Amino acid sequence: MVKMPKAGSLSAPKACLFDLDGLLLDTEPLQAEAWQAAAQCFNGSLTRRQLQQLKGRRRDDNADLVCSWLQQPVTAKELLSARQPIAKRLVATALAMPGAENLIRFCSTQQLPMVLVTSSDEVSFQHKASGHPWLNLIETRVLGDDSELRTGKPAPDPFLLACEKLRVPSDECWAFEDSRAGCQSALEAGCWVWHLVTEANQADLFQHSRLATISSLSEGEEYLRQSLNTIG
Repeated sequence: MVKMPKAGSLSAPKACLFDLDGLLLDTEPLQAEAWQAAAQCFNGSLTRRQLQQLKGRRRDDNADLVCSWLQQPVTAKELLSARQPIAKRLVATALAMPGAENLIRFCSTQQLPMVLVTSSDEVSFQHKASGHPWLNLIETRVLGDDSELRTGKPAPDPFLLACEKLRVPSDECWAFEDSRAGCQSALEAGCWVWHLVTEANQADLFQHSRLATISSLSEGEEYLRQSLNTIG
């Protein structure tokens, strides 16, 4: 893995951009379970690699992709009709990722601008956030159904729109992501990227001069503190 300069030697970010699923909330296993259950409704079964490809992307894009993998003709609308009740029930149980709330509260106390950059649409986000009021500290959002968004991750559009909303150059932003699609989106937009790597997404590892890995959000907070020269 190509490493960025040590956090202490990096310029402090003018803003931080955060993914939601798998980064701030532990929803990825639940989302995968919902896609698998939906495929089984149509006598299909998704491989581990296929489920990995769905991470970080918009729901409608994923529905089209899953339909292309199924053996019998199924429309995206039919697939989502089967999936959404399952997903809604599952994600309501999602916990915060370790260190997520502390990281967001730290950014808030530092008055560091934040944007939530997620493939979730407005209804889905509100459902997921209902048990996590600290997410409301992130007042600016780019959601999957944002009227100004043309293309979702892995295209750079979501992060470019986030920077545009803040009027901050992308190369002065730190993006926190967990999926390959999300990292590619942020990198193509010109951001510095911190890739949260866990046992579940080891396959997403790749190299880039503006990408570094962290094993926890607490580690990401420490790098941020160092860059801001903040103590404790």
